Amino acid sequence: MTMVKVTTDQKLTLAEFLKLSNQDVNYEFVDDYAVPKVSPKFYHSSLQLTLGLLIRQWCKGKGRVLPEWAIILRRKGKDWCPVPDLTYISYQRLPKTWQYNQACPVSPELVIEIISPGQTMEEFINKSKDYFAAGVARVWIIDPEAISIRVFLSAIKSRVYTNEMLIIDDLLPGFELTVKQLFTEAELI
Repeated sequence: MTMVKVTTDQKLTLAEFLKLSNQDVNYEFVDDYAVPKVSPKFYHSSLQLTLGLLIRQWCKGKGRVLPEWAIILRRKGKDWCPVPDLTYISYQRLPKTWQYNQACPVSPELVIEIISPGQTMEEFINKSKDYFAAGVARVWIIDPEAISIRVFLSAIKSRVYTNEMLIIDDLLPGFELTVKQLFTEAELI
């Protein structure tokens, strides 16, 4: 496979983007450009690892949860390849037998994004609309500063969870979580 050098000011095709060499920076494919993701900091990394492990315990035999896995989608009529902080996809949408070292070829049930310093909730609200338009069933946005999780059930309907409010979702039957549990297990409170 020929590797493509990253130049964020040069238009790329999706095929060229998917051939980018692995470097220390992760990129998303947006409007024909490779856009660098914000480098994760301590809170972000702790929450990502902890939530990934919690969902992984729940989803054994049901699907897979992966960090920083590129997803091939469409956004506003163009190829789009976001890289959510966590992605959950059931074996119904992507069979267990699918085992290729590639970007996710179908819309997952759940994407989870964690706000990093310099990012805003508004950015992620807009991104969640794009996820829903591309067939994603749920979007969770974790705000480490506010110690909250905003769960989007649709592009326009969401609920903010804090403290001991129990997150229960029929998309993840049997999975239960509180914000306090997540932040405590991540050793952030």
